[in-house]
Amino acid sequence: MSLVEIFRAIFINIRENKVKVFLTSLGIIVGSLTIVMVIGIGTGAQVEVEEQFKTLNAGSISLSSGRDAGSLTLDESILEAIKEGAPSISDVTMYISGSSDVSYYNETFTAGILAAKENYKDLVNLNIEYGEFITDYDSENREKVAVIGSDVVEELFGEGNSEEAVGNEIIIKGKKYEVIGVLERVGGSMPGFNPDEGVILPYSTAQKYIIGNNRKPAVTALAIDMDHVSLAIEEITQVLQDEYKEKANSFMIRDTGSMLVAAQDSARTMSILLISIAIIVLVVGGIGIMNVLLVSVKERTKEIGILKAIGARRKDILLQFLFEAIVISGSGGVVGILVSMLIMPIMNNIDLTVIPSLYGYFMALVFSVVTGTFFGYYPASKAASLKPIDALNYE
Repeated sequence: MSLVEIFRAIFINIRENKVKVFLTSLGIIVGSLTIVMVIGIGTGAQVEVEEQFKTLNAGSISLSSGRDAGSLTLDESILEAIKEGAPSISDVTMYISGSSDVSYYNETFTAGILAAKENYKDLVNLNIEYGEFITDYDSENREKVAVIGSDVVEELFGEGNSEEAVGNEIIIKGKKYEVIGVLERVGGSMPGFNPDEGVILPYSTAQKYIIGNNRKPAVTALAIDMDHVSLAIEEITQVLQDEYKEKANSFMIRDTGSMLVAAQDSARTMSILLISIAIIVLVVGGIGIMNVLLVSVKERTKEIGILKAIGARRKDILLQFLFEAIVISGSGGVVGILVSMLIMPIMNNIDLTVIPSLYGYFMALVFSVVTGTFFGYYPASKAASLKPIDALNYE
């Protein structure tokens, strides 16, 4: 038998058993759909993690008061101590975060408030779209100026009015603050302060008039390079011990690189777990194909006997049943991929980031075909091993 004849026989059989073939391929459809969705969700999770951390340099180190710190808090003297005692640090800054209602005429928006110093912008990779950033002069003189995020602009001034917002005055806790700058959209943030939804004020100004002394300051330091992060942490730890003695352990030190790696590892682990579930679904689908083909071998025993009697070789029968399994599983994989293309936009509309990828489609199709090949071989081999006389006499 030629390949053309083999495939013609396959498609005739599939056409005559459409419902059975569809039900057989359901497991493959669901499995391939799951693989595409899982890889898409995993890719989306990776992107979200990177978005959340992109406002921080990979070599940045955060220092904050721990839960058991009590009334113990960091003060500005620690900045000088770190600069002098940690040569592996290239720059260091202090900030305090809080929240408050921000108003412009009749519009009000609850924004994150950040008391920051001039070098905060460079340490966390913020960019100014219009205007300028706050300066240390503003902090020293408690100037009432503000830099606002893109979402704050949209809520108070309207979409597309970033440039017009500069020079206007917003009201926070009854006091007017001149908008001197608008930040470029970040699109993600570290937990605590989202620049897009935030207002950045001079450190001393925000501390005195808005945040007060209830919020504890935090410190962000930047290592010379990634190779010096571990050494920089050791040096900061020593500085804390020198400054706070036995209470030094009340502070937490974390580096962004380790947090990013940990978050990426968590996302990757979840993806592997979900892919494992998808593979199990495919295996179940493959078992279904094997069962149906075994039944099909029984039903078509006489047909196999006739084919062998007129000269069909063992190889021809083997290929016919094997290719039939591959066609069913491959078609199920393609249908699963097409269904995933319809579902992904729906998933994105419910705030679950799913990013389609050729890799996901490829893996779904490969696993589908491999499943069909693996589970289709045994029924195909059994059909090919039938003796012509026994097959013809089968009732």
